[in-house]
Amino acid sequence: MKPIYAKTQTELSYADLELVLALVRGRSLGGAAERLKVDTSTVFRSIKRLEKDLGELLFDRSRNGYLPTELGRELAAHAERIESQLHEARDAAFKSGGAPSGVLRITTTDTILNGLLMPLLPRFTAAYPGIDLELIATNALANLSQRDADVAIRATRKPPEHLVGSRLGTMQSAIYASESYLRRFDEVPPLERMDWIALDESLAEHPSVKWRRQRLPKVVPRYRCNSVLSITGCVVWGMGAGVAPLFLLKDNPAVRMLEGPVPELETDLWMLAHPDVRHLQRVKLLFDFMKDNLALS
Repeated sequence: MKPIYAKTQTELSYADLELVLALVRGRSLGGAAERLKVDTSTVFRSIKRLEKDLGELLFDRSRNGYLPTELGRELAAHAERIESQLHEARDAAFKSGGAPSGVLRITTTDTILNGLLMPLLPRFTAAYPGIDLELIATNALANLSQRDADVAIRATRKPPEHLVGSRLGTMQSAIYASESYLRRFDEVPPLERMDWIALDESLAEHPSVKWRRQRLPKVVPRYRCNSVLSITGCVVWGMGAGVAPLFLLKDNPAVRMLEGPVPELETDLWMLAHPDVRHLQRVKLLFDFMKDNLALS
């Protein structure tokens, strides 16, 4: 049974709204505490105090974490608007004479991070030493509306409509195997007879999975991985054949392209942001830098 609070006279502060927003985004006491840089007991006491002052529940507690009520979502929306206005004010202050600064959170896959971004980011941070980067490697698209990240760099043919962004180019892929693996055979066998390295069910909709099931329906992969980067590593170390992006293996003398580039495996690379943060100076600088320096077709 939900507790009933007696409503008392209170004035909401920005700290209160910031607390609600942190718990909405963090989805747990620990997640909110990490965002606010306090301990979990402080978050627990603060949200209980705020609910008591308001006389309303702001969150439903469940096994899935803290789920905002209708009022909780409304207060979080107000907090996001204030946060956005603060960003705009700070951005205006920086433009008036200060150097670009602040934290820029970038989310992408480990494949794109290691194969495309890592070679470029040292030049970006050298050009803008006041900007600190937080790099989040995950296959899941972060919720940019809840500020899980500022910028997402993703391989997709259809970016979400509620985000704004720039197409950075086309990513091509091919079928590879290492020279050490191929030396096990007197002659290169057909693809169907090779040991296959493929993505697991967590990425069942990936273009490489769909292509393999259509082109090689009888193949049962010997190895399964949860990232394209892991597949590439398995290929390089001679475990079998697999699909890998050209940007990772095209200049690697230890591997051989068996087929490709495969048109069905082509996808676009997008840099995406929420409309509320696209105007921020550090976000715009990254957009411009990536468009000028990332070499894709």
